[in-house]
Amino acid sequence: MAGVAFPVVGVVGGGQLARMMVPPAIGLGITLKVLARDAHDSAALVVPDPTVGAEDNLDALREFARGCDVLTFDHEHVPTEHLRTLEAEGVVVRPGPDALEHAQDKLVMRRRLTDLGVPCPRWAAVSTRAELAGFGAEVGWPVVVKTPRGGYDGKGVRLVEQPGDTEDWLAAATPECPLLAEERVAFTRELAVLVARSPHGQAAVWPVVETLQVDGVCREVTAPAPIRADHALAAQQAALRIAEGLGVTGVMAVEMFDTDAGVLVNELAMRPHNSGHWTIEGSRTSQFEQHLRAVLDLPLGDTRSTAPQVVMANVLGGGVSEMYSGYLHCLAHDPGIRIHMYGKQVRPGRKVGHVTALGSDAEDVRERARHAAAFLRGDIDG
Repeated sequence: MAGVAFPVVGVVGGGQLARMMVPPAIGLGITLKVLARDAHDSAALVVPDPTVGAEDNLDALREFARGCDVLTFDHEHVPTEHLRTLEAEGVVVRPGPDALEHAQDKLVMRRRLTDLGVPCPRWAAVSTRAELAGFGAEVGWPVVVKTPRGGYDGKGVRLVEQPGDTEDWLAAATPECPLLAEERVAFTRELAVLVARSPHGQAAVWPVVETLQVDGVCREVTAPAPIRADHALAAQQAALRIAEGLGVTGVMAVEMFDTDAGVLVNELAMRPHNSGHWTIEGSRTSQFEQHLRAVLDLPLGDTRSTAPQVVMANVLGGGVSEMYSGYLHCLAHDPGIRIHMYGKQVRPGRKVGHVTALGSDAEDVRERARHAAAFLRGDIDG
């Protein structure tokens, strides 16, 4: 009797997140296909026969989906109207467009999280100088103003001292397409919680991590976060509530603020996330394996850590364009670290890889990860 064929997962997007799904796909025995904008994209370099096409082209998406058992993503930039068309044509899309929209539009997210009773910063939709002035008078200046769509890694976000500081954004805003204004939160640290949820409702959550942001870009992640136990539990419970309330399928990252009074949800990412790269070595089940398990409705894996302390440091493009020599030095200097390079051309500030260190002493682990990342960037030479 013929056996049941193992499934094919199609990933829309050819970045490093898709690239890091390849090893667990091999381990699970499934086939991974990638739709990349360019044949030289990070994942396209390591996946056999990548499909080159644009994620905003319905015909390209439709053609790519043929032969895939499920369609998923390594970014949120696919038009939801295209995904609804594909679903109507019988394509399995996970996460679905109704869930994905909450990661694409920050106002949609804020409204839904408020309805779910999830703790968030105070916020308002504003489209005029008067509305922004009124919100600032209510919560206190400065306030944070965001474009609802398109912002990431610090883009589309401004700290505003007065309404005139964002006059250009207000000039383009309308009541139908407003801006998002939020109170500036006095936080002690930034956090992230990764949660995975499968179509039949099984969910799993990883330990809460602390993220260190520099100029709006994540520089470092520490697992577990050094926070109060009740705050950690509240953060995990909020992530689980959001995943269920939004009908998420796959991995979702919930970025949060830790404050004296508790945790507040900042933003969502409906896919594997930079804050979860530590799980490749630091968790019994990585976020990438878990995402594949979830979108295929397989039983979810164990999310316990493999070491008492784990630190992941991003490798950003810096003063050197050739990193292989530094890579060799770092592996020889500290055989216990793990370095992941993404096959991307080095540009200043661009994420081109990450380093993970594990151990029992938090300061030692952090220093090892920082040293390797700094050496690869060219910030230090010894």
